[in-house]
Amino acid sequence: MRKVMLALAVIALGAGSTACATKKYVNSQVGEVNDKVTTMGQQVEATQERVRTNETRIGEVDAKANTAGQRAEAAGRSAEEARAAAAAVDGRVTDMDKANKRLVYEVVLSDDKNKFEFGKATLADGVKAELDKVVQALAADPKNVYLEIEGHTDGIGSPAHNEQLGLQRAEAVKKYLYEQHNVPLHKMNVISFGESKPVAPNKTREGRSQNRRVVIKVLT
Repeated sequence: MRKVMLALAVIALGAGSTACATKKYVNSQVGEVNDKVTTMGQQVEATQERVRTNETRIGEVDAKANTAGQRAEAAGRSAEEARAAAAAVDGRVTDMDKANKRLVYEVVLSDDKNKFEFGKATLADGVKAELDKVVQALAADPKNVYLEIEGHTDGIGSPAHNEQLGLQRAEAVKKYLYEQHNVPLHKMNVISFGESKPVAPNKTREGRSQNRRVVIKVLT
């Protein structure tokens, strides 16, 4: 009987020891988990703080970009307004200058005589010869003259196209006078009337040929 009791006591002691060890293990594991949770929480808070900081910086950058964009837009408007004002002043000065000038004579370079071909702004040899004569006449009687070069077209095509074509013809004449005869650029002005000022009916081939022309007005 004594042996049985002793055995029971040993078993009970062993069981108590095992239970105690198990609690310690569990407490240890829980502590490690708590530490990990605490560390992860701290990392999350740090990450959230960095995100808030970055969002603040991004907001500041966006604000600066918007401000810069507004300033650039305002500067663009100011520059455009300045150019428009300058163009208006230049136009008024040109109009006043023209009003004070007197027409000496004019030279007409038309397709029917000098071959300003349909749809083209190329200077034919006949046009160049006429321009050479104009320069010779100016050299023979030197004056402080001003050349107004008008471009004209026939009525075929859209008004916008004809206005552009008339300008190209006038510019071609201006370029030739400058490059071949050194006529100062500030002494020449080009303008396009397109199809708006015909000198003959556009219903006939002959009339259209006459309307395709460049008029050089010599002014003093």
